[in-house]
Amino acid sequence: MIRIGIEQLAFDPPASLRGRKVALLCNQASTDRSFRHSRDIVNEVLPGQLTCLFSPQHGFFSDKQDNMIESAHMDDPVTGLPIFSLYAASRRPEPWMFDGFDVLLVDLIDVGTRVYTFAWTVVHCLQTAAATGRKVVILDRPNPIGGHLVEGNLLSGEQLSFVGLYPIPMRHGLTLGELALLCNREMGINADLEVLPARGWRRNMYMTETVFPWVFPSPNMPSLATALVYPGQVVWEGTNVSEGRGTTLPFLLFGAPFVFPGDVLRFCARTSLPGCVLRPVIFEPTSGKWSGRACQGFHLHVVDREAFRPYRTSLALLQALIRLYPDDFAYKEPPYEYEYERLPMDLILGDRRVRGEVEAGADIVELERSWRKDLEAFAELRRSVLLYGEE
Repeated sequence: MIRIGIEQLAFDPPASLRGRKVALLCNQASTDRSFRHSRDIVNEVLPGQLTCLFSPQHGFFSDKQDNMIESAHMDDPVTGLPIFSLYAASRRPEPWMFDGFDVLLVDLIDVGTRVYTFAWTVVHCLQTAAATGRKVVILDRPNPIGGHLVEGNLLSGEQLSFVGLYPIPMRHGLTLGELALLCNREMGINADLEVLPARGWRRNMYMTETVFPWVFPSPNMPSLATALVYPGQVVWEGTNVSEGRGTTLPFLLFGAPFVFPGDVLRFCARTSLPGCVLRPVIFEPTSGKWSGRACQGFHLHVVDREAFRPYRTSLALLQALIRLYPDDFAYKEPPYEYEYERLPMDLILGDRRVRGEVEAGADIVELERSWRKDLEAFAELRRSVLLYGEE
């Protein structure tokens, strides 16, 4: 039986929480298997101890659609408790926000991808906790796309930002609790951190192999299928190519009016792209890039999760569009996640050299091989924080 962190809290509350005031970092997706929200569970298990809530990017209700759309502080309509937004004028909690509690509980659904900002919100919370003497307890959850596959180049020191504060690959294969342990130690934060593990989960299990329903953690992450392609398809955020926002299939659909799918398929035939089918489609976004315009492109279908390599696939597609449509393809200009000078694509890829190699027509599989030593070093570092084994 699998029991996630919030359920483990209800089953066997840690002695370290007895009699202490607590806060909770969460959003609308923070539920147990029966869709009970974690704030209600905390209130039941620790009556009178919950003093406030915190919310990550997209707001407590996950209603803010895109990056750099801030959510305001508010009062929770259910409990009346204050909700402090950590995606407002600042992306980090102010020390005074920690005045009313002793322990910060964290219950967020992460999606196993470096650029997903929830993990970096947790890192900022660890920094404030260390500065104010507060404890942090991560109510851990499974990595929905599995914790056994790692892919991509390591983030370079020149590209640190809110979509990456520590050198990890795009698909990192860690749970939120494991990543917090890694960053707390390696970044020298040294906060008082405890992880309440999910019981019964194994690293090679995907979300569909657990008993838990998918609850969307952000407005453009509506399904596990989306999460599976996101470690690659997020690259389109740094371009003028639609990543499917404004459709019912964000990140699964992508394209632009200038794309000709046949040309792209022929170009990509030189790269092994296992585990997926690129099905040509035409779609019309209702918002975002190319709103109201017919976009030619693809629906990306994952047919073999173990073989599929999302980062390789999207880099090959990115290279195709750069090379085939030099007069139409363009990179998004700053700002991106509050970075006003660096190119968004460099922040997303995490290394300007990767962009240069893709532009120059490098063999994508050979490019992957050039990261092998870095990934071996990361694997060794990662091993020291793993809380779960494989079957």
